[in-house]
Amino acid sequence: MKLAFRHFGESNRPPLLILHGLLGSSRNWMTVAKELAASFEVFAVDLRNHGDSPHQRGMGFTELARDIFDFMHDHAIVEASILGHSLGGKVAMRFAMEYPEKTVRLIVVDIAPKVYPPHHAAEFKAMHALDLDAISSRKDADVFFEKWVPDWSMRQFLLTNLKRGDDGRWRWCIGLDALTAALDEMRLNVLAADETYTGPTQFIVGGASDFVQEEDLSVIRTHFPQLQYSILNDVGHNPHIEAKSAFLQVLDAFRLS
Repeated sequence: MKLAFRHFGESNRPPLLILHGLLGSSRNWMTVAKELAASFEVFAVDLRNHGDSPHQRGMGFTELARDIFDFMHDHAIVEASILGHSLGGKVAMRFAMEYPEKTVRLIVVDIAPKVYPPHHAAEFKAMHALDLDAISSRKDADVFFEKWVPDWSMRQFLLTNLKRGDDGRWRWCIGLDALTAALDEMRLNVLAADETYTGPTQFIVGGASDFVQEEDLSVIRTHFPQLQYSILNDVGHNPHIEAKSAFLQVLDAFRLS
């Protein structure tokens, strides 16, 4: 699995890997990555079945963590800070448990080690229902999605995964079938009850998001005893986009602590 990535910063700086969320890609992190490149050599990675990375069945967290291990090996990265958002946060947690010697510090954004209810069902139904041969533009797809996905911002997020090929035909750049088959697996708890990562760990949570609740904190501390926990008030599930300056400030404080 040769993962696609975007690279920012100089090679003489400490490496930082950024792992995006479900249906996202490294593109979602370009603005933040460019700013972090002042302090890090940043590798914003496309997880398998996302962005420009290969499509392949299997979205188990051990497999995804191994993809990151192989990526580091391929790019001669001995150890790195690992930052993961949502699905990428789960992959980051799994990676830290399996490869603690490769993990300098762990940053998890708005996700917790727990089982989540089914999510994105309407969005996946809409993507499967869209007749790619019947559309001539993203606008056509947006109009079709309205009856399935009322939220405009979510529709625009989905449409970032719709690409026109050299032959003029539209296609999904995500591995739609592989992701759909793995939806139940991806919502499971990524950690066993007795697992612990003892390196420096930061959780950054959106105060207006429902992905991490107050009662999750005690479980998070059990797994990550060197925890720094930051809540960004009035911010939703994407704090790196919704409150970029505040997000970078808490990241910087953690780096310097």
